[in-house]
Formats: sequence, structure tokens, C-alpha cells
Amino acid sequence: MLTKLWEDKRLTAKKLLPAAFVLPHLIIFTIFFIIPFFYGIVISLYDWHLFFPDLREFVGIDNYTKILFDQESIYYEYFWNGLKNTFTFVLLSVPLLVSVPLLLASLINVEPKGYKVFRAIFYLPSLFSIATMVLIWRWVLNTNVGVLNITLAQLGVDYIPWLSDQPFAWISLVLMTVWWTIGGNMIIFTAALKEVPESLYEAGDMEGATDAQKFFYITIPSIRHQLVYITIMTTLASFNVFGQPQLATGGGPNQTTTVLMMYIRNIAFGGGRPNPGVATSMAVILGLIMITISIIQVRLIKRMGD
Repeated sequence: MLTKLWEDKRLTAKKLLPAAFVLPHLIIFTIFFIIPFFYGIVISLYDWHLFFPDLREFVGIDNYTKILFDQESIYYEYFWNGLKNTFTFVLLSVPLLVSVPLLLASLINVEPKGYKVFRAIFYLPSLFSIATMVLIWRWVLNTNVGVLNITLAQLGVDYIPWLSDQPFAWISLVLMTVWWTIGGNMIIFTAALKEVPESLYEAGDMEGATDAQKFFYITIPSIRHQLVYITIMTTLASFNVFGQPQLATGGGPNQTTTVLMMYIRNIAFGGGRPNPGVATSMAVILGLIMITISIIQVRLIKRMGD
């Protein structure tokens, strides 16, 4: 009888052990994501006052209609300009943030001489904080005393306003973002490429496949799950861009690099009368856009691999 009770307790403990490991993460996830998510939706339905709770008024979907359809509202202008600039950054950065790490990983995968050193060099920038990274690039791209412009001047090229004029401001933001973040994606791709069976490439050689054919018909389908993950995570990160334009260009010139996250922050906590209800409505819409695009990406990439 005692033996049976002991065995039952051991079985129960084994069943509860996975839950014990998951529980801390679930608690943190609930506190810092689930609760703020639903609380944010509630705030978006109010004319929300930060410091005067008694003045908070339920307005329903008025905040959403104001930013989506009311062309006389300043929030309408802020939302659509911010969304346009955010999409511009995503469209310019995501293809490079996926393709460049994949190319580097493919080159490193053949293990050329000194490949470990190059892998460390490519990964090193991702260890910098965003403030450090932007300070480095502001020094490099400074119009008058920047290293890049001084070098170009020696080649007979006029000084370029990298951070204060378009299209150079977008080029600068994308360049610094690619330099800063490709290391993480490169490591994931490198690990994925190691798992592709060598026999598939040998079969391709026997069939007379070129390197390009082997890449597109063997490599890409073999790592499509990692490709889906990296593409989605990179897209989500790019939609949440804030630090680069905030610190490098200040949203200029003429608000052409003021992304939606900058407007959300300024409306929620900026000068004058903060309006967290409108800011949260913008954040909710941005979140829905990100979810929709992620679902489309998953289906498209899976279809390419089938």
C-alpha cells in the first residue's frame, strides 16, 4: 500500500515538474504582457487623464475614428504620417536584415580561413546598446566632421547631409540598423545551415545543379522554418522602431522619419496635455497590423517551401 502511494506521488511529481518550470515564465508573461494588453485596450476606449482620474470619460471608439477618419484632427495627421514612415522603414530594412545575414551565414558555413574571427566581428555590434550604436554612427555620418564625409571629400565628393536631408536620412537609418542587428540573425542562419544534410548537396551535384540552384532548391526549403521565424521577428522589431530615428534624426527632416512609435510616445507622455487614450488606440491598431502581416508572412513562406 505504501509502495503504491509512493509511486503515485512520484508520478504526480513528474507530471507537475514541467508546470513548475513553465510557471515563472507564465507569471511574468501575464504581468508584463497579458494584463497590460487588456488594460491598454480599456484605456483606448477612454478620454484618459494621467493625473486626474475623476476626469476620465468613456468615449467608446471615438479615439479610433478620430485617428482613422477625422481629417480635421491633428491626431489623424500624426497617425497616418507615422504609419507611412514606419512602413517605409520596414520595407527598406527587413529585406536587408534577412538577406544580408543569410548571405554572411552561407559564406561562413563553408568555413573559410579565419571564419571564426569574421563571425565574431559580424556579431559584435549586436552587443552594443542602441544609444552607443547611434552615437557611433552620428560620429561617422556627421555632415561636417564625420569620418565618412571626410573620406569622401578626399575622393572629390561633396559633403553629404546624411542625417538632415532625404533620401540620405533613410539610408543612414537603415545602414546603422543593418550593421547593428545582422549578427543575431546570422548566428541563427549559421546554426540552421549546419543542419542541412550534405547528402542533399551531393545529390544536387550528381544532377548537375549550379550553386544558385542548390541554394534556392535545397538550402532555402531546408531552413524555411528558421526563415519564417527570422522574417517575422525582424518585421515585428522593425515595426517597433523608435531609438534609431529618435536619437539619430529626431524625426527629421520635416518629420519624414518620425515613425509611429515616436508619435505614440509623444502623445502619451509629451508636453501640453498628454492623451494616453489616443496614443493607446494608435498602439492597438499598430499591433493588429503587425499580427495581420505576420500571418500573411507565415502563409507565404510556407507556401514557397511546399
